[in-house]
Amino acid sequence: MRLALFQPDIPQNTGTLLRLGACLDLALDIIEPCGFIFNEKAMRRAGMDYLEQVSYRRHNSWQDFLAFRQEHPEEYGRIVLMTTHASYPYTDFSFEKNDIILMGRESAGVPEEVHQTADARLLIPMSPNARSINMAVSAAMVIGEALRQTNLFPQD
Repeated sequence: MRLALFQPDIPQNTGTLLRLGACLDLALDIIEPCGFIFNEKAMRRAGMDYLEQVSYRRHNSWQDFLAFRQEHPEEYGRIVLMTTHASYPYTDFSFEKNDIILMGRESAGVPEEVHQTADARLLIPMSPNARSINMAVSAAMVIGEALRQTNLFPQD
């Protein structure tokens, strides 16, 4: 199971998810360009002292990410895009152990090319009066369900 962030805008969300990755033994992929300067100082502030404990890989572009995925099929399975433009709820989806949960930019989601590449497009059911849930909170909700289904939560 992996979590991929497509061109994240907010360093605090990225840091939160790096920390989540460290706590849940979950690898992350950061697909650049980011909307902030991604350096150790900024991530240390947002991710605290968890940065050394998380496995993450930076990709220069969407195309670089796809190429890396193709070279590592045992680690990089289906791309499961979380989007408000889907109609299928994540709670009804059957996750697999090598799925990649892909989160879009906080400000703009992902472009159509990424939508078309995704193997599945899922949403979080929510009130029709709301626009969206914070990206880091959304990722945590979906990752929790995916780890539960696949029995991949860290064991004592």
